[in-house]
Amino acid sequence: MSDETDYIIVGAGSAGCVLADRLTASGKHRVTVLEAGGSDRRFFVMLPLGYGKLFYDPAVNWLYKTEPDPGLAGQRDHWPRGKLLGGSSSINAMVYIRGHRADYDEWAAAGNPGWGWEDVLSAYKAMEDTEAGGDDFRGAGGPLFVSANRKGLHPLVKDYIAACDSAGLAHNADFNGAEQEGAGTYQMTIRNARRNSASRAFLRPAMRRQNCRVMTGAMVTRVLIEQGRAVGVEYVQGGQTRTLRAKAEVILSGGAINSPQLLQLSGVGPGGLLQSLGIPVVMANPNVGDHLSDHQGINYSWRMKVPTYNDELRPWWGKLIAGMKYVLAGDGPLAKSINHGGGFFRTSPDLDRPNMQLYMQAFSTLIPRDGERPILTPDPFSGMSIGLSNCRPTSRGHIRITAPDPQRHPCITANAFSTDHDVKEMLLAVKFLRHLAAQPALARLIAEELRPGPMVTTDDALIDDFRKRSGTVYHPSCTCRMGPDPASSVIDARLRVHGVAGLRVIDASSFPNLIAGNTNAPAMMMGWKGAELVLADAR
Repeated sequence: MSDETDYIIVGAGSAGCVLADRLTASGKHRVTVLEAGGSDRRFFVMLPLGYGKLFYDPAVNWLYKTEPDPGLAGQRDHWPRGKLLGGSSSINAMVYIRGHRADYDEWAAAGNPGWGWEDVLSAYKAMEDTEAGGDDFRGAGGPLFVSANRKGLHPLVKDYIAACDSAGLAHNADFNGAEQEGAGTYQMTIRNARRNSASRAFLRPAMRRQNCRVMTGAMVTRVLIEQGRAVGVEYVQGGQTRTLRAKAEVILSGGAINSPQLLQLSGVGPGGLLQSLGIPVVMANPNVGDHLSDHQGINYSWRMKVPTYNDELRPWWGKLIAGMKYVLAGDGPLAKSINHGGGFFRTSPDLDRPNMQLYMQAFSTLIPRDGERPILTPDPFSGMSIGLSNCRPTSRGHIRITAPDPQRHPCITANAFSTDHDVKEMLLAVKFLRHLAAQPALARLIAEELRPGPMVTTDDALIDDFRKRSGTVYHPSCTCRMGPDPASSVIDARLRVHGVAGLRVIDASSFPNLIAGNTNAPAMMMGWKGAELVLADAR
């Protein structure tokens, strides 16, 4: 069975939802979105703090595992990725960060015209409806509401910000404004006490249009390429194999894992690998699945002398009260992400911009609960955690299919902390966490350090600790990276796959390099700017 549309979007994730909205807005183009997962109309998806329940849920999560990683003491890291409408924007922690302006200027300087800071700033401003109001840096009136997150914060947030100030990290009211460096509160993709995913902000409005068709449970198995041009896709839905033809273009928006996986399954990728699996090589390009970049993070935790969210969310009666606050008033801890405070800092004053990100959480989870990220079941004592992640790691991994079977997860080799640079800067960063905790504003409230514990003091012991306890902060990127030269990239500056006409990749895998901060906002921006390029080329 086959049918036809103008544009095919593979994946209803952060970028795919934006593409669907922008490509159908004029009414001129028929767009079909194919999503392997199901609906996002689920209670724990809508509930902001409910993402802890989605961390190991196979109904909405691909549940990827990396290969055993020497950089993480031989452990296999758990990589949750969204398998539903909205993609990972439907299961993430909802922190809204654009990245540092210099990150984008580096994109342009690498031979990608149209991707410098001023170029992407206009896209961000058009996309946003910022609760704090529009200005030279922020947008107002766009389809994506971004919460300022200034009300209902845990009291420890002000102590954290005061400690950062005395540690040399000044207060920053807007990490997405004039400067990124500093400490403050995170803006969130939350609207009216509900998750404001890419599906809610972009896809649902598009689905009301007659020219937008969204198909769930539709697993794309390969891109159909004829005489050097992508002409459609093959997919499986309800146990039946079908084909869908594209009159205009096929756009891959599956993310940093699924997009390179699908390219390789379609014969675009490392030639030797494809031949060894019996897949005809359509376009040999060793960069497909290469250059995998991700932020690595770790938490330090303390037992506190004052109440934290542990005291509210651990006992049954506390959960009941939190639930009543949420249902009756739309507030309380369930109405937010757990990351109330955060920031960006430099591990050396010689650096020209921050290289580390902070996450302040008024809770701790040292005692895990099987099968669930224990956000809703924290430790049975007052605890606080401050986490950090590296902004620009130099370690690189790769994604490789292991069989011509779309249902089999690809091999993910993360190579965390595989460079001396990444190890040295993380060592300096974790030392800053202790410096921060020693500031009077926090020290007076801390009873004891729990992780890694006061006995861990030497450089070797600190390195050993972060290798054992670090892991992804869920920002894989760059596996179909943008660049002018096919020898080192997969797509050009207009997001077109080198050597294959009618085929683009528009998602976080398209990043030329990893930006400093959470990647959901940049992925949505890729969809916004990508749609502009697609529509411009359709004229």
